[in-house]
Order: sequence, then structure tokens, then C-alpha cells
Amino acid sequence: MNFLRGVMGGPSAGPQPSGADTIQKLCDRVASSTLLDDRRDAVRALKSLSKKYRLEVGIQAMEHLIHVLQTDRSDSEIIGYALDTLYNVISNDLEEEEQEENSAKQVDDLGSQFTEIFIKQQENVTLLLTLVEEFDFHVRWPGVKLLTSLLKQQGPQVQQIILVSPMGVSRLMDLLADSREVIRNDGVLLLQQLTKSNAAIQKIVAFENAFERLLDIITEEGNSDGGIVVEDCLLLLQNLLKNNNSNQNFFKEGSYIQRMKPWFEVGDDNCGWSAQKVTNLHLMLQLVRVLVSPTNPPGATSSCQKAMFHCGLLQQLCTILMATGVPADILTETINTVSEVIRGCQTNQDYFASVNAPSNPPRPAIVVLLMSMVNERQPFVLRCAVLYCFQCFLYKNQKGQGEIVSTLLPSTIDGNSVSAGQLLCGGLFSTDSLSNWCAAVALAHALQENATLKEQLLRVQLATSIGNPPVSLLQQCTNILSQGSKVQTRVGLLMLLCTWLSNCSIAVTHFLHNPANVPFLTGQIAENLGEEEQLVQGLCALLLGISIYYNDNSLENYRKEKLKQLIEKRIGRENFIEKLGFISKHELYSRAAQKPQPSFSSPDHMMFDHEFTKLVKELEGVISKAIYKSSEEDKKEEEVKKTLEQHDNIVTHYKKVIREQDQELEELKQRISTLTSQNEQLQATVTQQVSQIQQHKDQYNLLKVQLGKDTQHHNSHGDALQMNGIQTEEVSKLREELEDWKNKHELLQGQLKEKDSVIEKLNSSQLEMGTSEQSLQTSRFGGLEHSNELQKELEMLRSQIQLQSAEISKLQMENQKLQVMNSTAGPMLGDSGATAATSSELEGRLEQEIKELKSQVKSLSEEKESLKQQLDSSTSTVAILQEKNSKLQRELAESKKEQDDLLVLLADQDQTISAQKMKLKDFGVAVEDEDDTESGDQGDEDEDEEEQDENAVVCYHEN
Repeated sequence: MNFLRGVMGGPSAGPQPSGADTIQKLCDRVASSTLLDDRRDAVRALKSLSKKYRLEVGIQAMEHLIHVLQTDRSDSEIIGYALDTLYNVISNDLEEEEQEENSAKQVDDLGSQFTEIFIKQQENVTLLLTLVEEFDFHVRWPGVKLLTSLLKQQGPQVQQIILVSPMGVSRLMDLLADSREVIRNDGVLLLQQLTKSNAAIQKIVAFENAFERLLDIITEEGNSDGGIVVEDCLLLLQNLLKNNNSNQNFFKEGSYIQRMKPWFEVGDDNCGWSAQKVTNLHLMLQLVRVLVSPTNPPGATSSCQKAMFHCGLLQQLCTILMATGVPADILTETINTVSEVIRGCQTNQDYFASVNAPSNPPRPAIVVLLMSMVNERQPFVLRCAVLYCFQCFLYKNQKGQGEIVSTLLPSTIDGNSVSAGQLLCGGLFSTDSLSNWCAAVALAHALQENATLKEQLLRVQLATSIGNPPVSLLQQCTNILSQGSKVQTRVGLLMLLCTWLSNCSIAVTHFLHNPANVPFLTGQIAENLGEEEQLVQGLCALLLGISIYYNDNSLENYRKEKLKQLIEKRIGRENFIEKLGFISKHELYSRAAQKPQPSFSSPDHMMFDHEFTKLVKELEGVISKAIYKSSEEDKKEEEVKKTLEQHDNIVTHYKKVIREQDQELEELKQRISTLTSQNEQLQATVTQQVSQIQQHKDQYNLLKVQLGKDTQHHNSHGDALQMNGIQTEEVSKLREELEDWKNKHELLQGQLKEKDSVIEKLNSSQLEMGTSEQSLQTSRFGGLEHSNELQKELEMLRSQIQLQSAEISKLQMENQKLQVMNSTAGPMLGDSGATAATSSELEGRLEQEIKELKSQVKSLSEEKESLKQQLDSSTSTVAILQEKNSKLQRELAESKKEQDDLLVLLADQDQTISAQKMKLKDFGVAVEDEDDTESGDQGDEDEDEEEQDENAVVCYHEN
């Protein structure tokens, strides 16, 4: 410390050392001292001297300071002092403050030279990036400031070093997440310098989530009401997005455009805006324009325009546009921003056409803006912005062009309100040359690339004065031209006429029909005028050339050949071409051709429109060729034009056919997709129905098993009854057959008796007759023959009777067996006659229920087979699936219904069986298990045999 007192200037006597000597001693101390405290004090002393003795400290101490950064990293205090010292040496921020005091010692490029020395060793920058990673405030903050200063002095070189450094950019991105605002804010400044004019670093920063972090900071700081931090973040966002298509696409796809809408929410009271708020809002509007700039790729611009409309950003901008109390520069920039958001986007243009100003009565926003454009008291930049807005509204917007031109036509003029057409005509013929120029250019944009509107505009008639007949708009424009008005007015009118006549033969004919127009143009071109008039001469040559090139030769006096002869005689072809070239050689022409937005330093420089420069570039060459062509070449050209027109018609026809086919193809694709979806739905339905059928099968099998169990459970009661019920039907059939056989038997017995009586009669007659032998023999012979026949018939009848008797005996035996089985069922149900009657009644009921169950089981099996067949056939075609679907659903419903009926019947059967058991108990019959019943019946069998036989006999006789 004593050393420092001597160096820094204490109370000691003697001559004081110079600054250079002191710095040299401090540098030696830093280099040679072994104690960290001594080195730290020396570096602190160098820091205090570095502002005043910048050159000396930079030359003598830089190497030692870099060595301290490399070797003493464990001590944050000495590292902080070293970084501050280097910052003071390299930075030029303090130079202006002390320039007056030390003007002799200052070098203009000191900062750049020291930066070059520092970055000569790339390891120094890498070391600095490592120090910036330290969380210690006394290290990180000076490191950020030093790196920012290096980027300001030698930006491209430092950017390249950081780019090749491993994770170099990612380390710096962490500064935005620092909780200490001073480091975070200086980190934003550092990234501003880092991302200048370097697309590779811009992409890395963007993909390191920079957009999210910066937008969060802007929101935290209060959006447009925030301080200078918001301004710095907006400048960094502009660096990342401007002329970087990749980052713009990433910004749009990340839905960050939607987060911009709250920036433009302004209240009703817009008075007293702070300067910082104006600056912030200005930068925000510029950021929107970066995304929709006409210089961007058309696809990217269009997608951003659509996103801005869908998220409500365009609507918010229009609200600012129509609000009151907004500062003039913000209003101007808002108009420019809205212009580029709607440029070439039909949806946005249609919305803008529907916006009304909050006036009484409400007026369209376009009309209100045009009123400002033709008002000479409005600021020049505001009038330029309105013109740009009108041009963007009409750009590729034939619908908007038609609406503007329609306000000029006689059938649509409304005398009670001011229209856009009336404002344009008023500006076109006012005394203010700037209004003339703006109105002419605006009207030219309404006709751009629209031949139909050019023809319709020929119908516009103007009343020039009371008592005089109205003149056409075209005639009035040429009248003003011939009156020798200001150059700006004449240039505007000539641009309007050139746009109007180009590619419109009817307009050329109307123009040439006025005999004063061609002499005026040739006179203007032939004169030798000053520099200011050269531009007018060039435009007159262009207009005359258009009149030749698009001439359809309908006027005999102004055919192409005659006009070219006129040019040859009065002007000269070479002179005409030279005057035509004045346009493209003009300085203002070159400025206007650079970008669509009209940007002029003063109203006097407002001469050319961007779209008109495209027209000049297109027509200049073809007009030059047309002037030198002969009549034969013109005829050939006409033929070629006709051929091209026919070709164009053919191409148009085929385009129409292709368009129709494309539409049909789209419709077929939609139908295919619809049918495919329907097919998938039907297949899903079939799959579902198959699963339902399988479930019903499982339920059916389960019910069948349950029914079998129940039948087996009640088999002790019902087997005999069921057998008896089944045999009863057979017995009835057998009874009927037995009756038939009895009838046949009786008939055969009757026939047999008749035959026997005949035989007896014959025998008696044979014995009584006493005739002669011949007659006796004859009668005997005849009787024998007859007797033999009768014997044969008798034998046949007997054999038949025997067969029938055998069948009858067989039937009787079967009947007896059935009667025995019927009689054996009686003891199982009771002994008394009343019990037998009740049992027969119950048997009848059981028989009926069993029959119904069997029939339902049979119908279920049949329906199951039909469902299988329908399921197999349903997979053939989609059409069959659609037809079978409803049938399957009906059958499925019937199956469900039958399943439900079966369940009900099973429940009824259980109830019936339980009811029968109760009735049997009421009749005094013991209802027991099968084994008990059989053992009980075995003991009583012998006692009841006689009674069973009697019952069988009774039943037989009854039958």
C-alpha cells in the first residue's frame, strides 16, 4: 500500500512521477508480485488510470491484464478489475466526454486498434466467453460490457470467433435468463451487436428460444408503455427477422405473431404520449412491416398476412388508424404498416374496404384517407403514406379497382356523399401540383392491368364550367397538358395517360380521335428544352410510342405507318429514341424502381411511381423496335398477333377445360373419400354386429345349457309326463288307423258273407235239380268252373283278411303297450280319480309349453343359420353391405326380442313347475326327489296291478 501511495501521488515531497512511469511501475508490480493482494491493488490502480491514460494503459498493461484473466480466475475481484480496465481501454463510449480535455492525446481509431490486438489471439475471446459464464456479478457484468465493446469495434471478426467457438452463442443466450436486470439488459445489447448482419448467428439465436424470451421481457416491461429495455428488445427482434426468411418462418410457425396483438391496444385517451412510448410503438410497427415486407418471398409474406388477419392484429391496427389523438409520426407509420399487411392479400383488402371511420355519418376509411391525401395542409410524409396505402389496396385487387372506378361512372354518382372517385377527380384538377400527381398515380393504379376498367373510364364525363357541355376525362387530361402547367402535374398526367392507353386499343383510338393531341406530342418532343423539360419530353415520346404500338388502324389519318412517317419527318427516329431514353436515365426513375413505397426527401422529388417504372421497362424496347419496322413487318406482326391471340384463346379454352376437369377430379376425390369413410364405418358396423351376434350365440348357448339343466332337474316329474304327452299324439293316430282297419274288416266280412250265401245257394240248387245227365254234366261243368272262380276269390279274400288281421293285432298290441305306459304314469301322480284328472290337465299344460319351447329353439337355430349366411354374403361388396345392413339390424333386433322371449318363457316355466308342485301338494301328493319317488312307487306296485289293468281296459274301450 505504501507503494501505491507513492505511485498515486501522496504527501511526499520531491518531483512527481509522470503517468507513463506510474503505469509502468504498476505493470511491473502486476507481473512480478507474488502476493495476490498486491496484484489486486495494482490492477485496481490501473483501472483508475485507464480512463485518463487510455493509450498508455492499453499499450503497456494489456498483456499483463490478459495474463491476470488466465491465471487469477479464482479471485473474482481482480478479474473484475482487469475486465473493467480492458473495457475502458477498448471502448469509445467515454472518448467523447473527455475529448475536449485530451484532444491532443486522442486517436480516432484507438478502440479499433486495441480490439484488433486483443482478438489477435482467438483464445482471448474464448477466455472471455468462459468468464461470462461465471455467475459472480463482479465478473459477469464487466465481461458482458467488454464483449459488447469488442463487437462494436470489430464486429465481423469477433462474430466469426464466437461462431466457431463450442457453444459460444448458447453461452451468451443464458444472459437473457439472468435474474439481475442490469446483466439481462446488457445481455440484450450484446446480442444486438452479435446478430448484426450475420444470418448464421441470427438462426442460432432464434433457435435458442430467443423469440420466447424477448417477448416475455417485453410483456413484463409493459409492452409499448415500457422503458428503454423494450426498445432494445425490439431492435434485437428486428435484427433477427429482417431479411432472414428462415427466422421469419420460424416466428410465424411458433405463433409469435399472435403475441404482438397486445402491443397495439391503445385507450380512448391518446393525449400525452411519452417519447419512449412513441419510440417503442414505432419500432413495433416496423417489426410488423419486416414480416410482410414486399421484398420478402411472396409465399412467406402471404402466410404472415393471413395470420395477422386471423389473430386480429390487422383489426387492431385499423383501430389505431381511425383513433383520435394519435401522434402524427405514429399515424403515418401505422398507415404504412396497414398498407403492407393488406398488399396483395384479397381477404385483408376486403376487410380494409369495410372499415368505417367513427364519423357522423360513418365514412369508409379509404375516403377519409384520400381526403388527407388531396389536402395540401397535411404533412408531406402523411400524404405519401396514404398514397402508398391506396396503391397497396388496389394491388392485384380487381374487385377494389372496380369499386373505385364505379364511383366515377354517371350511373353510380351519389350527390349526398363524397366518393373516392370524386376526391380523385378533385385532386387531379386542383391547383396543388402534389395533389395532381398523387391523384393521377392513384387513378393509374385503379386501371393497372385491367383492360375492362380502362374502357369503362372512357365513359366518365366532367362538367368544366356552367353553360359548357361536359367533356370526357381523357379530353380534360389532355387539355391540362396543353395548358403548360407545372412539371410535376404534367408528369403525373402523362403517367396516367400512358397507363390508360397501354394494352387498350379503344382508348388509343379515343386519344387519337382528338386532332390536337398528336401535334402537341410531336411539338413537345421536337423542341430543345432544358433539363427539367427533358423528363416531360421522354414521357411524351412514350405516350406517342404507345399510340403507335397499340394502334388498331381504325382511324385512317392516324394509322401506324402514317404516325411513323410523321415521326420521321418532324422528329427523326434517332432523336425520338434518344428522347424516349431520358426516362430510364433519370435519377428519380432509378430511386422509384427500387421499392414500392414512395419515399421522397421533398415534394419536388416526387416524379415517378414504382409500378410505372415496370411499365417503362416493358414498353421501351418494343416501342423502339416498332418505330423502325416497315409496313410489311407490321403486317407480319399483325398476323403473328392474330396467331398469338388464337393461340391464347386455345390455351384459355384448354385452361378452362383443365380447370373444369380439376374441379370434377376434386369432386370425385371427395366422393371417394366419402365412400371410403362410409366403407370404413360399415366395416366397423359389421364388425360390431359380428361381435354382437357372437355375444348372442354365447347367450343362446348359455340359455340352452341352463334349459338342459332345468329339464334334467325336473326329469323325475316330467319324463313320464313328457313321454306320455309325446305318445298321446301317436295313440290318437293309431286309433284313427285302427278305426279304418275295422271299417275295412267289416266290409270284407260283409263281402265274405255274400260269397258264402252264393255258394250255399249254388250247392242247394245242384242237389235239387234232377235233369238229364247232359244237362247235369253241363250244369256241373259250369258250376265247377264257377265254383273254382269263387274258390280263388275266396282264397284271395282270406289272405287279405289274414294280413289285415295281423296288422290289427299288431296295432292292438301297440295300443295295449301305450295304455300300459299311460296307466303306469297314473300312480306316480296319485291314486284317486280326481288326482288323475288334475295330473292329465297339468300334463297337457306341460306338453304345450314343451312344444312351444322346442319350436322356439328350432326357430332360433334357423335364424342363426340365416344370420351366418348373411354375414358371409355381407363381405362381398360395399353396396351389398349397405343393403344388408338394415336387414341385419332388423334380424338382430328380432334375435334380441326372441332371446328376451326365451328368458321370459324360462322364467314362466320355472313359475309353472313351482305352481304345479304347489298344486300337487294341495292334492295331497308327496313331491320328493327321483330316488325317493321310485322307492316309494316300488312298494306299492304289487298292490295296484289289478287297478292298473282295469284302468287300461277302461281306456281301451273309451278309445
